[in-house]
Amino acid sequence: MIALIRYSFAIVLHTQRYLAPLLLFTGLMGVLTVNGSGPLPPAYASSAGALFLCSTWLTMALLSLDTAPQRAIVLVSAGRSFKVLLGSVSTVLISCLILTVLGLLFPLWVGSYDVRAADLLLGVVAQLACACAGTAIGVFCSRLVFARQGYALVAALALVTVGLFVQGMPPVNRLLQLMATSSDSVKLLVPAGGMLAVSAAVLLISACATQYLATRKD
Repeated sequence: MIALIRYSFAIVLHTQRYLAPLLLFTGLMGVLTVNGSGPLPPAYASSAGALFLCSTWLTMALLSLDTAPQRAIVLVSAGRSFKVLLGSVSTVLISCLILTVLGLLFPLWVGSYDVRAADLLLGVVAQLACACAGTAIGVFCSRLVFARQGYALVAALALVTVGLFVQGMPPVNRLLQLMATSSDSVKLLVPAGGMLAVSAAVLLISACATQYLATRKD
């Protein structure tokens, strides 16, 4: 598994496909959190929303890098196709963990906020929840399922729009609504943890469905 993660990191760094998602994340952070003040949950809601979009794009980019011959070689070397998919998903989640640190610290650097330990914990949980949800969309809308990238892009945009803007839709819209309308991080930790569990379950279902469809295609 470590070798697969190293391979995924090497190929995404070499092709520089990480640049566009990274620029999207930093751009949204700069627009949504600069010169902010007051309680931190609304600022971390912006960070989580930005990471949701970034993780979707990054996942689609990573899973669409290998050509059919390259994928066949990797599958033979790994022995199990689901192991390869798990390695790619792990690479994205590790990348999101790194971006989570930026999402935590950047609002504190450019704004004036009242910081408590519960605020930081909420920021981590919220960003991880949105990262898992975005990764789930990216996995299902990758080349493993959609042979044509135009269809994959339309599907991803539709799912991201539903996740962000449908009122009360768990986990993303519901979580961001709670954080945007409440300043008590302690009370938000339990629902945020619940949304993280939902996101993890959605990611697992998405990975299993993608593996099933990709195996049938192969």
